[in-house]
Amino acid sequence: MSVRILALVGSLRAGSQNRRLAEAAVKLAPEGTEVEIYEGLADVPFYNEDLDAEGIVPAAAARLRDEAGRADALLLLTPEYNGTVPAVLKNAIDWISRPHGVGAIAGKPVAVAGTAAGQYGGVWAQDETRKAAGIAGGKVLEEAKLAIPGSMTRFADIHPVDDAEVATGLTEVLKRLADAPVAV
Repeated sequence: MSVRILALVGSLRAGSQNRRLAEAAVKLAPEGTEVEIYEGLADVPFYNEDLDAEGIVPAAAARLRDEAGRADALLLLTPEYNGTVPAVLKNAIDWISRPHGVGAIAGKPVAVAGTAAGQYGGVWAQDETRKAAGIAGGKVLEEAKLAIPGSMTRFADIHPVDDAEVATGLTEVLKRLADAPVAV
């Protein structure tokens, strides 16, 4: 039985370094583990309880919930926008958290990683993402983290999968995520 990890990328930019980090996760997935990058976060409307009524959940939000619900674990990859988590990733967490306590994220192992242009690699955004995912019901693995600074220069001529330090750190995050028990 394979462990299915769904990667949600908090950047919609075509040249996103965090998207490239997600691509590295797909390639570095340990044996028996599959990492799938979720496509379509840009289509998910901002969370609105009026839209979350039974029978009228927007199709893009319902698809996100379904994919997150089918995953065994979640890998959240975030850049840092103005010192915090990008709206697109926070919105995804909001949608998969509902209904509260039994949403698609409830009890699932969650790891947060990412890269940013600054010298700290987006640690503030990662901390905020862990906080939101935990409150939403995810089982956040505090020890499974990776913050990569200087993304614009570090990955200017190399893909993250070809950076030995990144490959080692990301592989460790994926192993911890794959080995984490799912709360029932």
